[in-house]
Amino acid sequence: MTSSKGKRRVALFLGIVAGYVAGTIYLSRQGYALGKDSLVRCRQGHLFTTVWIPGASLKSLRLGIWRLQWCPVGRHVDLVRLVKEADLTEDEVSFARAHHDIPVP
Repeated sequence: MTSSKGKRRVALFLGIVAGYVAGTIYLSRQGYALGKDSLVRCRQGHLFTTVWIPGASLKSLRLGIWRLQWCPVGRHVDLVRLVKEADLTEDEVSFARAHHDIPVP
């Protein structure tokens, strides 16, 4: 491997990391909670919490702002997306927090 190839790989890796960091900061500033108990909604409208770590997913397939994963409420595989707690009622937040996905990112 030449040093220019190595430099390109390092630059690509750093660019990807920078993109994830920027995306995480953006989502946090927009009011989305990331991490262990992130609120999500599937396409059928079911609310639940899951582990949402940008760049990491063992149980789901990442598709931009969506993830294809198991919905524990409807017991189906569907596209899910982050939801802002501020956009939900107290009852919806309580319901979502009572329904957890498996604790793996």
